[in-house]
Amino acid sequence: MRVGADDEQPALGEEPSADGCDQGLEFPLSASIDGEIPMGSERMEMRKRQMSVQQDTPSSVQAPQATSNRASNACCFCWCCCCSCSCLTVRNEEGEEGSRKPSHEVRTEGIQIPSFEECPSATLEDVVSWGQSFDKLMSTPAGRNAFREFLRTEFSEENMLFWLACEEFKKEVNKNAIKEKARLIYEDYISILSPKEVSLDSRVREVVNRNMVEPNEHSFDEAQLQIYTLMHRDSYQRFMNSSNYKDLLQSFSESTPES
Repeated sequence: MRVGADDEQPALGEEPSADGCDQGLEFPLSASIDGEIPMGSERMEMRKRQMSVQQDTPSSVQAPQATSNRASNACCFCWCCCCSCSCLTVRNEEGEEGSRKPSHEVRTEGIQIPSFEECPSATLEDVVSWGQSFDKLMSTPAGRNAFREFLRTEFSEENMLFWLACEEFKKEVNKNAIKEKARLIYEDYISILSPKEVSLDSRVREVVNRNMVEPNEHSFDEAQLQIYTLMHRDSYQRFMNSSNYKDLLQSFSESTPES
């Protein structure tokens, strides 16, 4: 019996169209575990599983690559940034600024002030005269050394240092050296940023500021006089009543042979 064209069965691997016509479309078939080719719903289920595996594969591969890229860009200080991270930039800038900052010792090298002035030993008459007049105390190196040692105990030695710096400054005759030394004195004792700033009233400070435009050997005369007066009225009286002066006077009295 001859079978008609409408009664022909679709070949293996072909899907019939909705209207029963063959479209000639072929689909790859996967063998089951026992080697048989699944048919119908089993074949469609197998194909869905294959498509699901292919869609999941790219995302699982990209994750390790992203992690690898992040790890390779990490520097030795942090894992979240590259070697040009902000922490390294800040450290480099701080190091450069620190190397450019001038030290206080370098600035003060232009004014040579010894720890204590070299002078012959004081006598009993000298020590007695110091108690009689502040001018006599300040006129002798030994007296200035004794008074300066007392000022150290009161944390006001900068007054004597400023006065001595001004005395040394007035001896300078070279114009270029005058400008440089004036700048150093201003930075060390007049500037409000200096730890050794002396106490000056607003009028005298304004005079000093005007004199710094074109400094000369008398630029600090008024400031020096005010500090001299301050030491006379304030620190000198306490020095006379201090153990520093009394012990010094007693030591000279005991060492003097009786006549």
